[in-house]
Amino acid sequence: MEVSSCLRHQVRGFGSSRIWLCLLLVLVLQNCSQVLSDSPYLVGMGSYDITGPAADVNMMGYANTEHIASGIHFRLKSRVFIVAEPDGKRVVFVNLDACMASQLVNIKVLERLKARYGDLYNENNVAISGIHTHAGPGGYLQYVVYIVTSLGFVRQSFDVIVDGIEQSIVEAHNNLRPGKIYVNNGDLLDAGVNRSPSAYLNNPAEERSKYQYNVDKQMTLVKFVDNELGPVGSFNWFATHGTSMSRTNSLISGDNKGAAARFMEDWAEQNGVSKQTGRANSVDFGSLHLSSVLPRRVSTIIPEPNEITDDLMQLASSYVASGGRRLAASNITRRIRSTQENTAKFVSAFCQSNCGDVSPNVLGTFCIDTHLPCDFNHSTCNGKNELCYGRGPGYPNEFESTRIIASRQFLKAADLFNSASEEIQGKIDYRHTYLDFSQLEVSVSTSTGGQQVVKTCPAAMGFAFAAGTTDGPGAFDFKQGDDKGNPFWRLVRNLLKTPGKEQVECQAPKPILLDTGEMKEPYDWAPSILPIQIIRIGQLVILCVPGEFTTMAGRRLRDSVKNVLISGSNGEFDNNIHVVLAGLTNTYSQYVTTFEEYQIQRYEGASTLYGPHTLSAYIQEFEKLATAMVANKEVPTNIQPPDMLHKQIGLLPGVIFDTTPIGANFGDVSSDVPANSNFRKGSTVNATFYSACPRNDLLTDGTFALVEKLNGKDWIPVYDDDDWSLQFKWSRPSKLSSKSFATLEWTIPEDAASGVYRLRHFGASKPIIGSIKHFTGASSAFAVR
Repeated sequence: MEVSSCLRHQVRGFGSSRIWLCLLLVLVLQNCSQVLSDSPYLVGMGSYDITGPAADVNMMGYANTEHIASGIHFRLKSRVFIVAEPDGKRVVFVNLDACMASQLVNIKVLERLKARYGDLYNENNVAISGIHTHAGPGGYLQYVVYIVTSLGFVRQSFDVIVDGIEQSIVEAHNNLRPGKIYVNNGDLLDAGVNRSPSAYLNNPAEERSKYQYNVDKQMTLVKFVDNELGPVGSFNWFATHGTSMSRTNSLISGDNKGAAARFMEDWAEQNGVSKQTGRANSVDFGSLHLSSVLPRRVSTIIPEPNEITDDLMQLASSYVASGGRRLAASNITRRIRSTQENTAKFVSAFCQSNCGDVSPNVLGTFCIDTHLPCDFNHSTCNGKNELCYGRGPGYPNEFESTRIIASRQFLKAADLFNSASEEIQGKIDYRHTYLDFSQLEVSVSTSTGGQQVVKTCPAAMGFAFAAGTTDGPGAFDFKQGDDKGNPFWRLVRNLLKTPGKEQVECQAPKPILLDTGEMKEPYDWAPSILPIQIIRIGQLVILCVPGEFTTMAGRRLRDSVKNVLISGSNGEFDNNIHVVLAGLTNTYSQYVTTFEEYQIQRYEGASTLYGPHTLSAYIQEFEKLATAMVANKEVPTNIQPPDMLHKQIGLLPGVIFDTTPIGANFGDVSSDVPANSNFRKGSTVNATFYSACPRNDLLTDGTFALVEKLNGKDWIPVYDDDDWSLQFKWSRPSKLSSKSFATLEWTIPEDAASGVYRLRHFGASKPIIGSIKHFTGASSAFAVR
């Protein structure tokens, strides 16, 4: 009405030029209206460093006391998307480069969000999930059984994760802008195999016949597009364990999923993502798949010389090791981030799904003594489980196996990203509740077709839990598939807690090794109150589960929820609905198998805490959430999980002090790059420095290691410890020594520019008296041809 009045006024009094101005205004308004109608969502992406202590702390995942961090393969991140209706509901999904989510981490993150935003973000619309890397620092969960090997609670591990999640959510919140979302899916055939096929085969033949494979091969990807900036990120869900890196690795790493995320983010940054097409400009994936060339996180910013000349060699030889010197901590971050500032951040996350029985070690399982295949039913070699290991595609090089499995996921994700055309449309919704899984009544079908009510049990772990898996075997005489136990270990068990008759019957046929649900000293050993959650964004539905579902368990849960949503929604959902399962989300409660798999008592069945009807309980309660969602009803919750931060006990000693040999400074080179040296691309160069314990300062969003390239008279940072090619390795000459060393090892990428380089180390030392002081030092220069 206002525009038409304007037009009438201009015609009568001001001439044709003003008419054209008003017509232009009409077009602008129509265009704005079209943009708003085409963008039902606000989209925001964020990420932040959550790398924990790179020394002395037990890695979370293999439950091995000797699996201790001593350096960084690449850094760990919290990655976030927020999707909001402009005037309605919103959801937050956080993907952590961590073994799993932690109930205590969730509680403290939600407290911080409430302090910042009031009730905008809460337990109902925030989901926090882990990728299940087994190469991240532990000690950040609150239940005793999960922190025994880390000598209890590690506050430094906990704090950096909570801080990083908060910062990544704040960044995503601040980045909320009108945008669109697309979904796509496709099969990835060579990134996972079933590590417990004998248990899978116990599922009904009729059910198994519905599926071509004994693991899920489908990857589902969501693509986020900002209306002005173009594509800003992607999240995908695919099931495979984060166990490409074995328990012999001591470097912090995001394993295959963390690496895939970096490759995807590098690819998007370096190839450019077209705003018009939403596709990366480069689609030549073949060369990446066939070679070891990987995308770089830091762009080449210096022109490449045509060849290495004698003058360049002479120039390199003129730069000797700098010697250690003190510096302000803030200089570390500013220096390496200077080339990355003022650029749009593309955030890509490779999320975990129903990975319970899925291994990335796709070549099979073999005995390390005979090199013959392991026993099929028990995964043993001459009766010993500790000799049976899975082999990754890069065997015997676990870093190469990690790279290959990461590359396969990245290549599939990039293909799905470029071809995504199905737009997500529809409302945002969510349902969440807490359940006491130690005594949940469940209605199950009987063999005669009737119904009976059974109950879940207090948490307990079976004997086969101690046998481990083919990704990380256990010790002693435990073996998978043990439904009997043995007298000696029962005696040892009884020193901690003897399970009662009711618990034994409830958990049968699992022979109980640790009755964790009934162990309360010094505080709870295992969780009983668990969250379940459904997040809906249009036709995308995310089932957030607090554990590791096996392949068939995940299929049953997805199918049951999908059927409820379709049958009860009066056409709002159809068969085009995309239901994904987000594993290890919001807290951790180990494994969930089918009833039939539970009978076999392999590792996954022995680790299904709440008894044989655990999966039926999940299905029953998720169906209730789905029913409430389609009926637009709320789901009341009358219980809350405990906050046991004040009860936590940490026995890991702190850093007392750091020293160097007499006459040496922190940051001095202990073992330099060879004098007058030059290296070809693909070769490895290293230098060792007198250093200090990395626990003194995590250098969050900074680096312990840097590769610098000479540009004129300036040294420019080109690679740091968040790059695949550069490893930071820390060591002590003896366990109680106050002296330590840092070795920087750079495998020169094939796409590195020729020129003059050097290695630089950053660190922080703790004196006997006084405050922590930061230092740096550089190696002699060398030429790369």
